[in-house]
Amino acid sequence: MKALLIYSGGLDSTTLLYEYEDSIALAVTFDYGSKHNAREIACAIENCKRLGIKHLVIPLGFIGQYFKSDLLLSGGEIPEGNYAEENMKSTVVPFRNGIMLSVAAGLAESYGLDTVLLANHSGDHAIYPDCRPAFVEAMDAAVKAGTYEGIRVVSPYCDITKRDIALRGKAIGLDYSLTYSCYKGGEKHCGKCGTCTERKEALEGFDPTEYEA
Repeated sequence: MKALLIYSGGLDSTTLLYEYEDSIALAVTFDYGSKHNAREIACAIENCKRLGIKHLVIPLGFIGQYFKSDLLLSGGEIPEGNYAEENMKSTVVPFRNGIMLSVAAGLAESYGLDTVLLANHSGDHAIYPDCRPAFVEAMDAAVKAGTYEGIRVVSPYCDITKRDIALRGKAIGLDYSLTYSCYKGGEKHCGKCGTCTERKEALEGFDPTEYEA
């Protein structure tokens, strides 16, 4: 496998980066105008530098300009609570993964790679339609059909939890202080938004994160 990783700099994709480092030829981070993009990108750059993996930051500014989501700098306040709560739907960026996978497929073919890796997990399924197994399977089929070399979309964590992912990272000695999750994008993780709550639960017992709350 010669893979491109869609790499945010968060907990899940950083674990995938380290777990599959021998197969990853290129990591791509998309700057799409989210409140936490800048801090995630800094983590992504550092981790790729440490592993010697080629890294690109691709601007998708039109998302922040034209799309509606509270996750974006152009949106409203980030709600607090667990992902299962209805209010967290306001952080969904419509079809974000579909757009990113399409760009990634073109990049993978351009670089002679055969796989696009995505780090979605089972905890995303409740509110993110473009993280669900049916979506990943459909995109895999579309990308395979739409590329000369039949590039595949692979989602190794699709059926496991964020806690499972964190335990995998712990087992290989991953430093989670070099990841960022908070949707509010502050210097410290807020500790209250959905992704902070999920991060706390995933890293319980070995969490190096400094939270405001």
